[in-house]
Amino acid sequence: MRRVEIFDTTLRDGEQSAGVNLHLHEKLEIAYALEQYGVDIMEAGFPASSPAEFQAVKRIAKEIRNVSVAGLARSVEKDIDQAWEALKEASNPRIHIFIATSPIHMEYKLRMKPEEVVENAVRSVRYASRFFSNIEWSAEDATRSEWDFLAKIITQVIDAGATVINIPDTVGYTQPQEYVGLIQYLKEHVPNLYRVKLSAHCHDDLGLAVANTLAAIQSGVDQIEGTINGIGERAGNASLEEIGVALKVRQDHYQVETGLRIDQTIRISKLVSKLTGMPVPPNKAVVGANAFAHESGIHQDGVLKNTLTYEIISPEMVGLSSNKLVLGKHSGSHAFREKLTELGLKLKEEDILRLFSAFKELTGKKKEITDDDILALVVENANPGQKYEFNFLQVSYGSNMIPTTTIGMTTPLGEFKQESATGKGSVESIFNAIAKLVDEKIELLDYRIQSTTGGEDSLAEVYVKAKIGSMTTSGRGVDNDVLYASAKAFADAVNRAYMKRKIDEENSETVQDKGVIAH
Repeated sequence: MRRVEIFDTTLRDGEQSAGVNLHLHEKLEIAYALEQYGVDIMEAGFPASSPAEFQAVKRIAKEIRNVSVAGLARSVEKDIDQAWEALKEASNPRIHIFIATSPIHMEYKLRMKPEEVVENAVRSVRYASRFFSNIEWSAEDATRSEWDFLAKIITQVIDAGATVINIPDTVGYTQPQEYVGLIQYLKEHVPNLYRVKLSAHCHDDLGLAVANTLAAIQSGVDQIEGTINGIGERAGNASLEEIGVALKVRQDHYQVETGLRIDQTIRISKLVSKLTGMPVPPNKAVVGANAFAHESGIHQDGVLKNTLTYEIISPEMVGLSSNKLVLGKHSGSHAFREKLTELGLKLKEEDILRLFSAFKELTGKKKEITDDDILALVVENANPGQKYEFNFLQVSYGSNMIPTTTIGMTTPLGEFKQESATGKGSVESIFNAIAKLVDEKIELLDYRIQSTTGGEDSLAEVYVKAKIGSMTTSGRGVDNDVLYASAKAFADAVNRAYMKRKIDEENSETVQDKGVIAH
């Protein structure tokens, strides 16, 4: 099976994304991940662009030993010298020289005649061959260049010493059929093309970068270029993770293979997203948060019966443990019952029907229903005596006094308990009183409050996140009184933890912490 090499330019073209500025340690972290991911070549940067960039490329070239490290250079001797100084310690250094070949670039950007461009390109490649045995040459804006001129200049740079010829769709202008036509033309009109590797580099301005790259692969290119998550200037580059998975899933069609370790896909996508500060859109192919998520009842029912009904990529292939059934307003009873089973909830049929009705009502207020929300529904619909319930709440506060809360609750065992506690503020005193009442170590991780509507009749909605024993849970409370809403949120978190612990015990699962117990 034919092998296509992967040229990653996340650290160069990807970093040129607006607002991205990677520090040396961040570049190194991505470089190590790319090595683990299995790319063949990584373009570490543009050494002549700045002293910091030079040092970054030099460090990566020294550290990375299993991947060819490349550096970008313009067709000028100074850039080539800088590239060699930065890359000479690499195990397999490559220089990537480029010059524009389209009429509009030659006239308005370079202000050079076509003959001058050919002469400059040949001279630069010959100069680079003094240092490098691995020379990639790019015809910038190749897809808007005149084909006969492109064939002419490529023929001459190959004779000058180029080992890889890159045909970039620099502004994302071409269409798959056009790109295929250009590649075929060059194969027919460049007599020495057989001596080099042919590479495709596509941008996504018209949303065709991946499609154009796959078309180029079918046309027989030896190398393709792109970035993780498709980052890059303007609309970005071809997404390497999408191409890698497409070639894997449709190997029957493309009949090619790569060295990519596809199971590292999610890991490297998240790393690049985190370090560049560029979030991955939820609906992005392969690595988006929704790529393996199903909310439609019809889809959920099909996936639960056989994942192949709606998943052509297995989550495990790209490094996920499983798909995700999102519970929302489109979900059906099959997915809801599956979630109850997953949470270890063993309920009677009438209880399930009542909970499903409450679940559907909740989806009208909340877009996505979490596991904690399901537990909250169980708690809210539980019979008396199965949860902690308020009897009264009294909070004393004044500008010259310590806030004090007294609270009375009925425990899940039906016992009435009362506790008092102080705090630096009223909310803290409520929290401390509830913690004393349940006799459990509780650590408050997050506390948020917002109004549900505008105006003086607005309700206060309080959200808390707490660690109870070894379990992290959340709680929600709504009331027209902020303090009572806070107390309800704390109690809700305690009840969710209690319910989960009770489920675990009933299912004979190992319980390492005593958890929230009824006293």
